Amino acid sequence: MKSETRRIQKAWTFYDWANSAYSLVISTAIFPIYYSEVTKSSENAIIDVFGMSVHSAVIYTVVIGLSYLTVSLISPYLGALADVSGRKKHYMRNFVILGALSCISLYFFDADHIEVGLIAAFFASIGFSGSLVFYNAYLPHIAEPKDQDKLSARGFALGYAGSSMLLITLLVLIEMYDSFGLADKGVASRIAFVSVGVWWLLWSMYPLRVLPANVFNKQMKQGWNKRAYTELVKVFQLFTTTPRLGRFVASFFFFSCGVQSVILLATLFGKEVLAIDTSQLILTVIIIQFLGIVGAWGFAQLSSRFGNIKSIATAVVIWILVCISAYLVQNATQFMIIGGLVGLVMGGIQALSRSTYSKMLPDTEDHTTFFSFYDVAEKMATALGLFAIGYVEYASGDPRNWALALIAFFVVSLFFLFIIPKSKYVY
Repeated sequence: MKSETRRIQKAWTFYDWANSAYSLVISTAIFPIYYSEVTKSSENAIIDVFGMSVHSAVIYTVVIGLSYLTVSLISPYLGALADVSGRKKHYMRNFVILGALSCISLYFFDADHIEVGLIAAFFASIGFSGSLVFYNAYLPHIAEPKDQDKLSARGFALGYAGSSMLLITLLVLIEMYDSFGLADKGVASRIAFVSVGVWWLLWSMYPLRVLPANVFNKQMKQGWNKRAYTELVKVFQLFTTTPRLGRFVASFFFFSCGVQSVILLATLFGKEVLAIDTSQLILTVIIIQFLGIVGAWGFAQLSSRFGNIKSIATAVVIWILVCISAYLVQNATQFMIIGGLVGLVMGGIQALSRSTYSKMLPDTEDHTTFFSFYDVAEKMATALGLFAIGYVEYASGDPRNWALALIAFFVVSLFFLFIIPKSKYVY
């Protein structure tokens, strides 16, 4: 029995290995740089898309923000549907396929087809975010509360390691494009996007094969669509009557506004504000990834000694210092140092957030529905963060003000952390 549990846990962590290629290459590293290069040829980076003339950075943040908003709207019902029907893995598989195929379709994104790139990025983001709802919901079922911090950290560490390996391989392809018989770096970058889709799809087959298909042996009975709404209402009511859970989600929402915005826009910030060379930007991203491994494990150890809430609060304070430093940064060296600090707290806060939420859940079979609300909080936070950043740049004309705008979100999240009632698993 223990060997089977270990087998399932290992397979579960490998979905982090599979999907993190999207998070790193598409969300953070190569795609934002490629997007900037493709759109910078336009005067003042003003592009004509979807019948509008708009700044390229603004439309990018809006499109990605809309993708997160879309997932926020559909995931709670799909989560409840998965719980009452026992089809958690089925929905996870569908989102994986959507995301992977959307990454592959980015091959057709160039200066003449900017709308294609934005639409593909929109659906790739939905596939990534949607799959995580069902993936994360396995955590409370496959591990005891005392083991969840380390298991969550192991998943994130694997994700950082695997995606870094793929990124380095793709960088060799892009920088040595002529050795591979490719016309230019643009073509090599588009092949890299295809590679991410293939990596994501193929590595996902392992966890999708091993993870249990119907954890609680639910049967699809007549009226199961209606029952999903009932489950949704029941879970929502628990949030309003469980202060510990509700306040943690509120804190998670506000610090996610900042964390996710930094993850998605860090390279664009370096490119737009500091005009950092692409090679230095990529090196910073790699540093962030490898320090993310250290951060995930380090904060898991910190939580075992001081508790989850205090450890997360420590990470939030460091994020505030990161934002202040980003506003003051003047050169590539300083940017890389800040990037290293981001890596340490990024891995820690992501891994601990997932396991802390899992520990706080009541004794229930509605894990997917609960994690859909977790995902809603994160995605709506991401949308709010991106919209706030887009507005700040539109109003001020200075992307450097992004950093100041995010500080407010972290400060509010600290307030909610401080008023969470004590619990044996998170204090």
